[in-house]
Amino acid sequence: MSISGEVPGEGSDGEEVFINEEDIIQEIAIDEEELPDRDDDDEDDDGDGMVDAEEADDSMFAFHGHKDEVFAVACSPTDASLVASGGKDDRGFLWRIGSAEGALELTVEIYEIAVANTGHSDTVGTVAFSADGTLLACGSFDGQINVWNTAAQTLKGTLEGSGSGFEWLRWHPRGHLIIAGSEDCNVWMWNADHNAILNTFAGHSSTVTCGDFTPDGKLICTGSDDATLRIWDPRTAQTKHVVRGHGYHTDGLTCLSITLDSQTIVTGSKDNSVHIVNVNSGQVVGSLAGHTNSVECIGISSSYNWVATGSMDQKLIIWDPARQSSRCTCEHDEGVTSLAWLGSSRYVASGCIDGKVRIWDSLSGECARTFSGHTDVVQSLAVSADGNAIVSVSTDGSARVFDISMFK
Repeated sequence: MSISGEVPGEGSDGEEVFINEEDIIQEIAIDEEELPDRDDDDEDDDGDGMVDAEEADDSMFAFHGHKDEVFAVACSPTDASLVASGGKDDRGFLWRIGSAEGALELTVEIYEIAVANTGHSDTVGTVAFSADGTLLACGSFDGQINVWNTAAQTLKGTLEGSGSGFEWLRWHPRGHLIIAGSEDCNVWMWNADHNAILNTFAGHSSTVTCGDFTPDGKLICTGSDDATLRIWDPRTAQTKHVVRGHGYHTDGLTCLSITLDSQTIVTGSKDNSVHIVNVNSGQVVGSLAGHTNSVECIGISSSYNWVATGSMDQKLIIWDPARQSSRCTCEHDEGVTSLAWLGSSRYVASGCIDGKVRIWDSLSGECARTFSGHTDVVQSLAVSADGNAIVSVSTDGSARVFDISMFK
């Protein structure tokens, strides 16, 4: 038998020690298949006796077509399985949501949009479907917007401005008009059916960082790094209102959202502030004070008219704009980069620097679900047309689809 203080199976000088027959107390049979693999255990051990748990992946499908960071995502408004994404690899993709099994078998249809000579030469940072779902636009920092026919999977045309990169693009709520904000300080508008420039909106003195048509399609609202909001007449390209100065933002605008009745704009800025502006008068009619770092995203509930704002201060705040007060604050572990209301429900999703997608109950402020899967920053979110899935894209190079059918 081994002597106390010595390694079992070895003597004091390292020699093997043999057990005599009379030393055996009991003999127990062991099934070798049940024994752990010692080599595998050694590899999993992190050195302090603890075994690392593999990060959970809650996604029901993941798209890995991109070869670099993915920045933009959009879901078709008419086809619940059709998704577009764009990234740092200078490419955009149109792809279909499939089952996890199908993805593993590589049977999911994947359509490559921007490659070779018909593609982009710089980051594809913005993608959007037309309201009728028949066209898809991919905007790039190379100064071009490629427009694709989603049914035929063919390039319909290429729209160009001054050559400066496009930060964002939006479709008219009813027609095939596109507006895009550029690094050249201008907003550009085209007719996508004819690949023709209709107007250039000049007035901002720095990059146009955010913008949209009003839901009624009658006006255009844009925000800029010059700390101003401009409200434009799309027919004349003339400015109706310029919002700036005392009582408004003191640093560049980062995001904006417009109420469904086209009467109110909510804007966020790098200066931590959120302001409410009347579209018709161009007057600041309220402020939502609560964030302590850059406001990165804004969304307005279609049912409750509540405003959600996400910030680098690790907070998603739900506001009642009528009272200009917060309803609840949803705390995160890191900064909030993106958000999306889940249809007409009371739930809102947030994307975070920690790679998580969280679903929040806007009535209680409680986190109803946390989706894991990404290993880096979530850059953008989009909800499928049927409301059953949310798609997130990340700096980790993947797009992931999570089941949200229980939150309708």
